[in-house]
Amino acid sequence: MDPFDAGAGGILRQPKAVWATAGASVVAFMGIGLVDPILPSIAQGLHATTSQVSLLFTSYFLITAVAMLLTGFVSSRIGSRRTLLLGLAFVVVFAGLAGTSGSVAQLVGFRAGWGLGNALFVSTALAVIVGAAHPMGVARSASDKGGGGRRAGGSAAAILLYESALGLGMACGPLLGAVLGNVSWRYPFFGTATLMAIGFLCITAFLKEQPKPARRTSVLDPIRALGHGGLASAAVSAFFYNYTFFTVLAFTPFVLNMTPYRSGAVFFAWGVLLAVFSVIVAPWMQKRFGSLKVLIGSLVLLAVDVLVLGYGTHTAAVVCTVLSGAFIGVNNTVYTELALGVSDAPRPVASAGYNFVRWFAAAAAPYFAPKIEEWSDIHIPFVVAAVTAVLGAVVVAVRRTALTHEAEELEPRHATEDGVTVFAN
Repeated sequence: MDPFDAGAGGILRQPKAVWATAGASVVAFMGIGLVDPILPSIAQGLHATTSQVSLLFTSYFLITAVAMLLTGFVSSRIGSRRTLLLGLAFVVVFAGLAGTSGSVAQLVGFRAGWGLGNALFVSTALAVIVGAAHPMGVARSASDKGGGGRRAGGSAAAILLYESALGLGMACGPLLGAVLGNVSWRYPFFGTATLMAIGFLCITAFLKEQPKPARRTSVLDPIRALGHGGLASAAVSAFFYNYTFFTVLAFTPFVLNMTPYRSGAVFFAWGVLLAVFSVIVAPWMQKRFGSLKVLIGSLVLLAVDVLVLGYGTHTAAVVCTVLSGAFIGVNNTVYTELALGVSDAPRPVASAGYNFVRWFAAAAAPYFAPKIEEWSDIHIPFVVAAVTAVLGAVVVAVRRTALTHEAEELEPRHATEDGVTVFAN
C-alpha cells in the first residue's frame, strides 16, 4: 500500500506538537529563498556590489554545511526538543539582527548565524514530527473501545505534512520577501524573526521531549560514512548539481532585474513547480523509468534550461527560471533516494555526510557566479552552471554500478518519505 494512501486520510488529525513543528518548518524553509526578490534592493540600500550581496547565500550555506557534522552530535546529547528550540532561538536573534544591519559585512555575518540556527532546526524537525505523531495520533473506532485502534495518519501522514511544509516554505519565501521587501529590504528579516518567535512559543507549549537515541552520534560519523563508494558518488554528483541549483537561486535575480513583486512572483511559481515535481511527479517517473535514468535525464535538461536562461531574451529567462523548479524538484527527490538508500550507514548519519559535501557547492555558487561575470560577461556563469549539471550526470553514469546497489530496488516511496530529510538538511 502506498504510504500516502495510508496516511493522507489522517493528515489533519495530527497532535498540536506536529502542527507546531510543521508550522515552524514552513518559516524555516522560507528563509532559504526569502532574500531572492530583495537582493537588488539590498545592494542598493547598502551600496554593495552583486558579489558582496551574494555572500548572503555563501555565509548561510557554508555554516549550514559545517553544521551538518554537529546536528546529530548536539541532538543525541541534549535531545531533539532542545535542539529545535536552540535552532529557533538562533534564527530569531540573527534574523532580527540582520534587519538592523548597517553594512553588507554585518548582514553577511548575521546571515551566517541564521544558517547555524536553521541547520539545527530543519535537520531535527522531521524526526520530531514523526516521533510526535506516532504515539499520539491514535483514533479508535466505535467497535474498538477495548484497546488497540489505528493511528490517525501515523508517520506517513506526518511525513506528508512535512513535505507540504517544505514545498509551501520554498514557494512562499520569495513571496513574503517581495511583499515586505517592497516597503523596505529590512522588513523580511524582521518578519522572519517574528514568525520564528511564534514558532518557538508553540513548540515550547505543545512539544514534549522525546527519548534520546541509544547511541550518541560522533562528529566524525558522517565523514566515516562517506567512505562508502556509493554514498561518496552520490555526494560528489550532488555537489555539481547544487552548484547549478544555487546559481539559479542566487544569481538569477540580478539577471532578471525586476521589482521585488515581480521577482517574488517568478520565484513563487518556481517554488510551486519544485514542490509538485518533488512530491508527485518524481516518484511516478522513478517507478516508470528507474531512478538513475530519471536523474541523468533531468540533469541534462537542467543544463539546457540554464543555457537558454543565460543566452535567451528576458522573457525566456523568466520562463526558464520557473521551469528550472521542475528539474530541481525531480533531482532533489532522486538524490535523496541515492543518498539514503545506497549505503548501510544509519540514515541520519548518511544524510549528514551527504549534505556536508553538497552544501559546500551551495556556498560556492553564489560567490563564484558574480565573480565569473566580472571576469567575463553575464552569460558565462550560466555556461559554468550547465557544465556542472552535466558533470553531475556524468558521475551518475560512470558510477552507475556503485549507485545501483539497493537504489534501483528501492520503491519510489522512499524518495518521498526521506526527501525532506536530505533537502532540509
